[in-house]
Amino acid sequence: MNPALDDLDSRARHFPGLSRIGALIADPGRAAMLWSLMDGTARPAGELTMIAGLSPSAASGHLARLTDGGLLALEVSGRHRYYRIATPDIAAAIEALANLARASAPQREPERPPSAVPVEMRYARTCYDHLAGELAVQLFDGMIARNWLAADDGHAPAHGPTALDATPEGAAAFAELGIDLTAQRARRRRFACTCIDWSERRPHLGGALGAAFLEACESRGWIEPTAKRRVLRVTPAGHRHFDAFLADR
Repeated sequence: MNPALDDLDSRARHFPGLSRIGALIADPGRAAMLWSLMDGTARPAGELTMIAGLSPSAASGHLARLTDGGLLALEVSGRHRYYRIATPDIAAAIEALANLARASAPQREPERPPSAVPVEMRYARTCYDHLAGELAVQLFDGMIARNWLAADDGHAPAHGPTALDATPEGAAAFAELGIDLTAQRARRRRFACTCIDWSERRPHLGGALGAAFLEACESRGWIEPTAKRRVLRVTPAGHRHFDAFLADR
């Protein structure tokens, strides 16, 4: 018996499925499919095949593996098969891995810009179903400064992923935006949490509350989608509202 191998096997049993998930994501074609679905939409198999640059038969096998592995959910409409990210938590994990990939990439060109994120995506974009980018980080900082949110243990949010809760001040503010906190708490996902923004390297608001906040901003005409996937446009009314919110802290 090899004690070192026994110890390795013991540790592996404490993290069931970790290597399986890693293997699913490691393939470039599957990774391309997953990343293309990070805007929260469902896409047909043919479109995902083109995105991944694979033959239809190869793409079919990859999609089956991602679905069987629990990363994608399949929706059938007539003869068409649509795929989407299975759960918001999986989307958050993919976003976190994108953060890790960027942070750990070797810096061969010291003079290059601090982020390789396309310019149009840096200010406002979707992170699965919630707001991301420079604006999202600024608004999250504003919510913390106004004491709308706190870590669910009552302390200030840490830099890393943190479960959040709304304070009494925050509950009143979110209610004014038409957000039903009771309904958001009842959803089968985290109520609220920090999500480290992969272009800004700082947290924005994620979870059910983050998704509800983006919906509220869109319903008030402050933010609207664009023709480019994940890219959001802040309307003139939105700029006025957000500028006033960020100035009054």
